[in-house]
Parts: sequence; C-alpha cells; structure tokens
Amino acid sequence: MSKFDDPYAHLNIAIGPDDIVTRRLKFPTIKANLNVDPGDPTVSKDLTINVETKTWVRIFLPTKLPSNDNIVARLPIIVYFHHGGWVLFGADDSYTHKECSRIASNIPAIVISVNYRLAPENRLPAQYHDAMDAICWVKNQATNPKGEQWLRDYGDFSRCYLYGCGNGGNMVFFVGIKVCALQLEPMNIAGMIMNQPLFGGEERTKSELNYATDEIFPLPALDLMWDLALPKGVDRNHWYCNPMMVMGPHKGMISRLQKCLVMGSYGDPTVDRQQEFVTMLATCGAHVKTWFDDVGSPNAHLRDSRRATLLLSILQEFILGC
Repeated sequence: MSKFDDPYAHLNIAIGPDDIVTRRLKFPTIKANLNVDPGDPTVSKDLTINVETKTWVRIFLPTKLPSNDNIVARLPIIVYFHHGGWVLFGADDSYTHKECSRIASNIPAIVISVNYRLAPENRLPAQYHDAMDAICWVKNQATNPKGEQWLRDYGDFSRCYLYGCGNGGNMVFFVGIKVCALQLEPMNIAGMIMNQPLFGGEERTKSELNYATDEIFPLPALDLMWDLALPKGVDRNHWYCNPMMVMGPHKGMISRLQKCLVMGSYGDPTVDRQQEFVTMLATCGAHVKTWFDDVGSPNAHLRDSRRATLLLSILQEFILGC
C-alpha cells in the first residue's frame, strides 16, 4: 500500500480552507459542437438548467436518425450522470463526452449529460438535487411549447432512462427513489441503468481488501472520496453511502422502481457492495437485471474498446426490452 498512502496525491487534489479544492490534474475537455464534419456520429450543445447552482447539461443527438416510411422515429431519452467519485470530471471531459456520443449514436438515443456540482465544495445531497433538476427540466420540455427543440422534435418522453457510472450510478438509485413520488407525466422513467454503482461502508468487504491497491481506485482514495462527499459529521454507514445497511425511507420505495439494470466487474474493489445492492433491490421487490464481467476493472469500458462494444450491446438489449 506504500505508494497509495497519500490519497490526495493519487487523486491529484489539494484541499484548502472552506473545502476549496485545487484539482492539479487537468483532464482534456471537448467542446459541444453543432457544426460537425461528415461522418461525425452526433451533434451536441450545452444548456444551463439552473442559473443559481450553475448546473448545465450537454445534449447529444445522433446525426443519423432512424426513420419509418420516411418519418423520423422518436428516440429514447437517456439522462446520464458521469463518474469521478464525486470530486472529479464533468460533462465536458473527453471520457464523458466520447462515452455519451457513443451511446447516443449506437442505441440510438438522445443523451442528456448532467454537469452536476462536485464535492467537497458541494457535499451530498447537492448532487442529488442537481440530478432532480435535470429530470424536472426534461419533463418541462415536454409541456413547454418553446421547449428544447431536439427533445420536442425527436425525443420520446414515454421512454426516458436514468444512466449513471460509478458515483453516477449511486445518483441514479437515489433520484430514482425520489421520482417515484412525483407526477412526471408525460415523462416516464422506463428504466434505470447503474454501471458499477459506487457504494461503501465502514466494515471492509472481501473485494475491497482483495483490490485495496487497485490502480484506479485504491482503498485510501475510495475512503477519501466518501469523506469529501458525505455530509460533515457522518461516517460511511450513512445511507447515501451504504443504503444496504441502513433502514431508511429508500427501502419502502424500492418496489415502486421501474426496471433496473446493474452492471459490475469482479475486478472492481466495490463489486461486493454492488452485489449486496442487487440483493437489496430484489429483496425489496424491484425488477432487477444484472451483468457482472468476470474480468475487468473500474471504468474498463472507458479504456477498452471491446468492453465498450459489449456494454453498448447490453444497453441496447435492456432499452429495447423495457
């Protein structure tokens, strides 16, 4: 563990007074682009959805739209929450942009990537609030005569999906619980997709100990991410982090969830948490499908084109089946 003893150095961050963060590692970013070159799979644009919190979304539309009898087919709408352990990345980083473009062009679908606030400048539940803002914004476009044109012209509001990777998968679960109590018509959440959802706890699991020195998320870095994201004064058994252990209001709502897809990898330090999560969903009455890769590591699909292709086929099958 010696080279992972300093999780701040591993994440390339420094924390100053009042939780002000210096993120030393500058990730490549990609600008939204309405003027694409021939062969580009998608067009994209950025829109602010909450001026006060500065929350914005990047919308992806396939350049090749499916049609039936020369009538453009309505596309499912996917609301996407990026990875980054609560503290890193954004909707414009190159990994997130390329992943959303790939999903939009291959499903095909309209993808709405949410640039939510990061921790520790903004601790949980701020990220859940930003996610809810995005869902309510999508719903409002369906009923607003001057709503976002791509959604109104090409989107199928009856087939909306929540998709998150890593901590984004955690967000999908908690906002999925919240929307069960809302009237979203004509918007309908048809399914929830959680790819390697991030959960934790105080007691170590076997997979956390086996993969404590994971190159991407070593155990000290995972602990630090939760320490920076959770409300001050709570530990990792708070229900935002460990919903499997805590009897909270979420458990009574799980049976009302729409179809869930949980994906994971046996090379992920948090895979035991993910399987406990699946057990909780099934025990509480949710309709859940699973896919766990025998090999791989955290976010392998973002670095391995073969796993990216496999992931797309799983997504297509799930969405077509909903």
